[in-house]
Amino acid sequence: MNTFVADVLVLSRRTEIMASQSTHIPNDKRFLIFFDFDETIVDETSDDVVVQAAPGQHLPGWLKDTYQPGRYNEYMQRVLAFLAEQGVTESDIRGVMEKIPATPGMLTLFQYLRNRPQDFEVVLVSDANTFFIESWLRRAGARPLFHRIFTNPATFNKDGRLVMRPFHSHDCPRCPDNMCKQVVVRDYVARRTQERGRAYQRVFYVGDGANDFCPALILGPRDVAFSRRDFPMHRLILETHEAMPGEFKAVTVPWVSAEEVVQRLRRLVQE
Repeated sequence: MNTFVADVLVLSRRTEIMASQSTHIPNDKRFLIFFDFDETIVDETSDDVVVQAAPGQHLPGWLKDTYQPGRYNEYMQRVLAFLAEQGVTESDIRGVMEKIPATPGMLTLFQYLRNRPQDFEVVLVSDANTFFIESWLRRAGARPLFHRIFTNPATFNKDGRLVMRPFHSHDCPRCPDNMCKQVVVRDYVARRTQERGRAYQRVFYVGDGANDFCPALILGPRDVAFSRRDFPMHRLILETHEAMPGEFKAVTVPWVSAEEVVQRLRRLVQE
């Protein structure tokens, strides 16, 4: 049994009791923490991994040539249609998703958050899709940890094809047409603050990509952007600090292992 599978089984057993809990979100959480999925929770990009289910584990050149910048969601819809035409099944896709390794330290971070349900409200914001994410989280035993998941809807139709739809439309020039994470984060924080009758003590964002930089821009000086070191989100934050000092307000904590995130959260919780 490899290390990832062993860790997954431990986390799964520990979180099993949470699976039957209500989806109601309590109002007593002190902190709100957002996670990206691809290359943040998992150590690969799920859209790339799904290609492993294709015959020969690659896509034809004509299909790859249909990609247009800013329209990746539409491209992935064509990829999923191609996979269905090649006889790739729901079980095949789930199987390759379940095998994606977690990023270093991520299961430790999940366990830390699971042990402090009174402190953290945990939300996932991803430009992947519901089927990819749910498949991985359920295999890892981590689904009950997340109060909400915001991502592109994806369901199998009667022909066995995984059909993905855009999450929403928006006017942000920085983000792909189908999702602006800043809109998602801003609206969720505003709604939950109104429902709770008070603000969170701090908001945390754990991510890696350029589309994770956009929501991190609205974090305040008490909030923390946990950017995966040397990935696009981290580089954009550094560039912004240099070009426009004061524009990026959140504390930045780069990480290589998510255990570094745990260490910082432990200190903040004790303040």
